[in-house]
Amino acid sequence: MAPLQFGLYAPVPHVTVGSPPIARSVSGAMAPLAPSVVDEAFELARDILLEADRSGFDIVLFAERHLGADLEAWTLACAIGPWTRHIRSMVAVHPGLWRPEIVAKMAASLDRMTKGRMAINLVTGWNVEEHRMYGGDALIENIDRYVRAEEFVTVLRGMWRQTPFSQSGRYFNVEESQLLLKPATAEGPEIFTASRSIAGLDMIARVGDWWFVDFDKNSRDASDYFEGARKSIADMRARAARYGRTVRFALNPFIAFGENEADAMARVQSMIAAPEADRRKIMSRIGPATLSGCIGSPEQVRQRLRDFAEIGIELFLFKFPPALPAVHEIRDHVIAPMRCASEKLRQR
Repeated sequence: MAPLQFGLYAPVPHVTVGSPPIARSVSGAMAPLAPSVVDEAFELARDILLEADRSGFDIVLFAERHLGADLEAWTLACAIGPWTRHIRSMVAVHPGLWRPEIVAKMAASLDRMTKGRMAINLVTGWNVEEHRMYGGDALIENIDRYVRAEEFVTVLRGMWRQTPFSQSGRYFNVEESQLLLKPATAEGPEIFTASRSIAGLDMIARVGDWWFVDFDKNSRDASDYFEGARKSIADMRARAARYGRTVRFALNPFIAFGENEADAMARVQSMIAAPEADRRKIMSRIGPATLSGCIGSPEQVRQRLRDFAEIGIELFLFKFPPALPAVHEIRDHVIAPMRCASEKLRQR
């Protein structure tokens, strides 16, 4: 079994709950900053991610949203990533908004700046309004969005590995394109993605390195969630095998600690500083991630993670209200003890 990896989201508005600095950043986003003042969202991201780096986290996802008050993902990753020493920077990209030739250069640059610690989060897209406003097309009603995504990955890898590179595709025609700056590693950055449609799953099986595992959306409890994840992993393994490939598996659980599950959930709700109506909306957003069962006493959470590892999960990208105490709790209750236990097993 491969060593488990642990990750987190960079704190930006559309993936963050329970963060006063993010709330203040959003409320002031349409106004200039005072002289010599840095946006609070950047300061929070810097402090959280540098501490996560010191605490043993392996990877951070810089999620992208253009139609919002979020700091731009690639800009944020390039501002923070080079100051880290261990953690990898996984940056989101929408094939409907970017040319792959440009992303190949951007990714190679960040990979070299972080000593080979860069990855891509390929987002096939759903926000039609955002794509329209920013000059793209989500192809939301067209399964060709997966054809486009696969071509996008093929261009990235082609340009990382050979110069010049050419491809004649349905969406991306590349003719003798030269990338005169290669990634830090010969294999290039890994491709992470998520999808639940049949066409999307097949695309991942053909070109993805990692899949954020889907589960049954009708799951009623943690047992249903686990069984849905187990079935999804078995299905993806079979799909990838048909193409002579293997795909690795990641999960996005919400994590929280307490004396028991009820106490941990109460702590989560108390950290969400918002009016009651907004609190209900926030809880509905994080609800599916809480079904993973990674909420409870530290030993309950560790056992749940071990259960997921047994069925093939290698990376846990945790969701939690971004604050330094939460980073330290995950370090002390999950990362340190689980790594120590793994090391003891390897030494036997």
